[in-house]
Amino acid sequence: MPMYSDDELESAVQAGVMTPQVATAFRDYVAQKRATPTVDEEYFRLISGFNDIFVVIACLLLLVSITWIGDSVSLLFGAILQTITAWGLAEYFTRQRRMALPSIVLLLAFVGGVLATGMVLLERFDLSTDLIIGAPSAAAAIAAWLHWLRFKVPITVAAGTAALVASVVMILFALIPETRQWVTPITFIAGIALFILAMKWDASDRSRQTRRSDVAFWLHLITAPLIVHPVFSALGVFDGQVGLSQASAVVMLYVVIAIVSISIDRRAMMVSALIYVLYAFDTLLEHYGIISLGFAFTAFSLGSGLLLLSAFWHSCRKALLQFYPHFIQQRLPSLR
Repeated sequence: MPMYSDDELESAVQAGVMTPQVATAFRDYVAQKRATPTVDEEYFRLISGFNDIFVVIACLLLLVSITWIGDSVSLLFGAILQTITAWGLAEYFTRQRRMALPSIVLLLAFVGGVLATGMVLLERFDLSTDLIIGAPSAAAAIAAWLHWLRFKVPITVAAGTAALVASVVMILFALIPETRQWVTPITFIAGIALFILAMKWDASDRSRQTRRSDVAFWLHLITAPLIVHPVFSALGVFDGQVGLSQASAVVMLYVVIAIVSISIDRRAMMVSALIYVLYAFDTLLEHYGIISLGFAFTAFSLGSGLLLLSAFWHSCRKALLQFYPHFIQQRLPSLR
């Protein structure tokens, strides 16, 4: 049974195959059938059938073999072959067939090929490791932009933005070595900047019916670790000794993260922070002698809470959003 994304429905409307009213009625029907509003599903297209997996396996075999053959001549030739092949395959499977999972894999292969090509070229010169990584990362960001202009794969914006952030940070380290001492705040600031960018994409499609919503999803996915990791690191979660005060701070912080996640209707931040909460409470229970079942108790508590939150996610959003001013509600995903 074929599956259709909101982006394809929007294309059908633009092509005159169906009216906007019919498309809206269809979405409302699916939402009612699922007993969950579409806007709260946080849907993004990843796979439409097993053929996606079949094509991905075939593409990976082809890319690996061509790169391997190219490497037998030189590493530079192998990287260039990978880049060209990934773009060529995207011309059919992305531009013509619009296959989601193969498009993601081919985009990553293309950007990775550009990055590898730049690094192989710069390794021939007497440059610092920071520049050898930073300059090709900038080239990878430009390549992602060109790929976006051609194919419009939603993950492209996130991949290009991640490459750009890596480029800026590594070049900053190369030019001002003292900034290495400020890795944590720099990472946090980068995360906040990407969060604002993700929210702009979200605000442009509050009903989450177009490709812009998918772009926002991938941006939130890479943004969350950049925000969460520095904060938990500053709390000393990774020092090996977690006390009651640190555990309390972790709980309060996770509650704040949950509130933000519910407000913006994105679960990525909660998922990214989950591993830190598990680690913190597992370490705390081990400190008090509960070694064998510490992780089990923690996982049971968190798992139960998250399942309960998932079941009442829409109700929680409805109750929470009423406390926000109207101008903020206008910038958050629609509530149905």
